[in-house]
Amino acid sequence: MQKITPFLWFDDQAEEATNFYVSIFKNSKVVGLSRYGEAGPGPKGTVMVAEFELDGLGFIALNGGPQFKFTEAISLVVNCETQEEVDEFWEKLSEGGQKSRCGWLKDKYGLSWQVVPTILAQLMKDKDPEKRNRVMQAMLKMDKLDINTLKEAHEQE
Repeated sequence: MQKITPFLWFDDQAEEATNFYVSIFKNSKVVGLSRYGEAGPGPKGTVMVAEFELDGLGFIALNGGPQFKFTEAISLVVNCETQEEVDEFWEKLSEGGQKSRCGWLKDKYGLSWQVVPTILAQLMKDKDPEKRNRVMQAMLKMDKLDINTLKEAHEQE
């Protein structure tokens, strides 16, 4: 059992969201579902908690009602090795949601994600502040991040 597990509060879409996320990430699965009983507070037989794994990382989703909504204050980062991965996760996660700037998006459930090429961290750690600045300026102009554009900004003279 992992020591810390992200716990996601949904109104009534925990099972739907779980199936959506599991369909996107490889090595993912629904681990278990527990349902509301006679005591509620949800309708008897509906999913109360969904446990799932995304690429081996455990999550819990709760159907807790409409009291709380997701905000950008919490996001999940998807580290991508290739542009193909960036493109795939960007499109799949944003389907029915909202695309934003600098690799950020909200999925159709309101959960914020950052789809980020791993090379970005390397480029931003360059010892040359001018190179870091060019990469940052390039990134700030993008919605979906583009690896080639980031590399070109880094290598400009």
